[in-house]
Amino acid sequence: MQQITVLGSTGSIGGNTLDVIARHPDRFSVFALSAATQVDLMLAQCAQFKPRVAVMANEDAGRRLADKVVAEGLKLEVRWGSEALVGISEHPEVDAVMAAIVGAAGLAPCLAAARAGKRLLLANKEALVVGGDVFLAAVAQGGARLLPIDSEHSAIFQSLPEDPKTWGDRIAKLILTASGGPFRTRPVETLRDVTPQEACAHPNWVMGRKISVDSATMMNKALEVIEARYLFGVQPEQIEVVIHPQSVVHSMVQYKDASVVAQMGTPDMRVPIAYGLSWPERVVSGAPALNFRQLAPMTFESLEELGHGQRFPGLKLAWQSLEAPFGTCAVLNAANEVAVAAFLDGHIRFDQIHVVNQDTLSKVVFTSPTTLDALLSLDQESRVAAMARVAQLSL
Repeated sequence: MQQITVLGSTGSIGGNTLDVIARHPDRFSVFALSAATQVDLMLAQCAQFKPRVAVMANEDAGRRLADKVVAEGLKLEVRWGSEALVGISEHPEVDAVMAAIVGAAGLAPCLAAARAGKRLLLANKEALVVGGDVFLAAVAQGGARLLPIDSEHSAIFQSLPEDPKTWGDRIAKLILTASGGPFRTRPVETLRDVTPQEACAHPNWVMGRKISVDSATMMNKALEVIEARYLFGVQPEQIEVVIHPQSVVHSMVQYKDASVVAQMGTPDMRVPIAYGLSWPERVVSGAPALNFRQLAPMTFESLEELGHGQRFPGLKLAWQSLEAPFGTCAVLNAANEVAVAAFLDGHIRFDQIHVVNQDTLSKVVFTSPTTLDALLSLDQESRVAAMARVAQLSL
């Protein structure tokens, strides 16, 4: 019986994780849940899964949950704040941590889980984008088992040999697939008029608002390129992105002999979640199987050939950041979080997200951070610069 902590349990990944856990009560038990401010949903999850601890992001949400827990007669401890998140991530009775908190806020508990040697199911790509070498050092220090949950990185992991020591000798390149989001064919000159509602309407996946906007700008793929570089130890030039609108092939590995191994499946996050929870075994995920008799034709589009470089200008920032001093990726991530929030709040246009990201990269001066405090300081400095640029664009 594995004891699981789910960080970000009220989000899309967290909800899907609990769905998989519920299908296997003989294998998995919930030790702790965490959420930002969705008190009622957290209460319902606590009633169903009976964790020992529930953590909310702030005191107000924590006290409201605590009052409801008492009123419902539930037996669990309610905590709040960043120290509480770290506590449920490194607790000695926890076997695995699902890291599904969006953004840099998930970095500290991820580092704690890594140093404590947990099975770390990484759905928070920012932990590697921001943490980079610092995060990998924590994984090595604690002897943690790092398993990717993003569908693309899980697909690559499933397509690689079991022994990581052989990867460098065999891999020619990693090919990340991207759906192209809701604006793959929309005229570029109209993107300035995109509304938040339009940007959040992904054609294939059900996701939260922030990651839906990232998919629409393809910044999610830029972050995934950075994550892939750290996860699999390849060089930036060994990573390629192709547009695959059907979202059936989730990513591929091209080997030095020119053969390609791909992982396919329905676009359902329960598949990589179930694989991460049960690895190296496989368990029922609850996702429907592919029906090859009904499968639509699959197509692949080059970013350059179809002019997607102009449509998705943020994607190139991934390779530029990886070739710059360490810490640049953290600046990019912070700027993008600020820019997406500003767009969702109606302060900037959709096409200005890239403007904020690019201008922030050019304005923040930093040295390579080597500690969590230095990373968080750089993150904060980048956010201040990005917010100043948003304020200029909002005038």
